[in-house]
Amino acid sequence: MKRHTYPEAAEALRVEESWLRRHIKRLPHSKKGRVVTFTDADLERIDALFHHEPETGPLASAASAPAAGPHPLASLRPLPSRGSTRRIA
Repeated sequence: MKRHTYPEAAEALRVEESWLRRHIKRLPHSKKGRVVTFTDADLERIDALFHHEPETGPLASAASAPAAGPHPLASLRPLPSRGSTRRIA
């Protein structure tokens, strides 16, 4: 079983090493003392956790089904600015 260091894992996942270090608490990994390593299974799990396929645009998969209905946050509107002279009673 191969164990990957931060630089090797970052290269395999195509992310910055600093991203791995910032998110290490949420990522599957092994640690002996201060040495952090990642197995191939850890890398696959990280990819599954953080991999997102585009839903629209030219890179969207033709097999993916379109989202049903409008986005759940579409009805939200911004609050009035704080400098507004209008008061709500």
